[in-house]
Amino acid sequence: MTEDRLPQQPELRVSHADRDRVAEQLQIAAGDGRLTMDELDERLDKALTARTGSELEVLVRDLPAVSGAGAPAPAEVKDLVSIDVTSGNAQRQGRWVVPRAMNLKVRSGNIKIDLTEAVISQPVLKIQADVRSGNITIVTRPGIEVHMDEVSVRSGNTKVRVPRTDAPVATYLRVEVSGSVGSGNVTARPPLRGFWDWLRGRPVRYPALPR
Repeated sequence: MTEDRLPQQPELRVSHADRDRVAEQLQIAAGDGRLTMDELDERLDKALTARTGSELEVLVRDLPAVSGAGAPAPAEVKDLVSIDVTSGNAQRQGRWVVPRAMNLKVRSGNIKIDLTEAVISQPVLKIQADVRSGNITIVTRPGIEVHMDEVSVRSGNTKVRVPRTDAPVATYLRVEVSGSVGSGNVTARPPLRGFWDWLRGRPVRYPALPR
């Protein structure tokens, strides 16, 4: 006796958000040393073209889940954060909460402010820069504008490199830098490409934005 079989339901298609979540998990795994750059490139290509959940699931089956991924931004945003460096280095990167204003002082050292994965809840970030031999670097992505018209330079440079985009991206953060440079540099730029991306002429890969 043959049992009647119900027709198999088609697998649901994935959304852009589903692909972004998997891409983020892959990038974190590569940063932890669980994937090589070649493996990351191969899996990212498959993730960005995946159509179903099973196609995405196989890409992360051998990786640990990312705790807290996609969690909402903390409600508290500081009004001011001050960083003072004397002969050393300081940085803010990853999923840190961007304050409304920052005071950055450098006396022979470096400060790096990476906004590519930062949690941003206001449209303007004001930075007061005071450089007396050293460097301040602001790492940006499409949608972040940096203005340095109010920075006075005695000996050094200010430079803004705008991230390249295939299509226009609406501005969601305006960074207004003021202050002075006695001897050093204040630079805003997109992330640097990895060696293999540079060698193959690939564009910068930006991490998924916090939701």
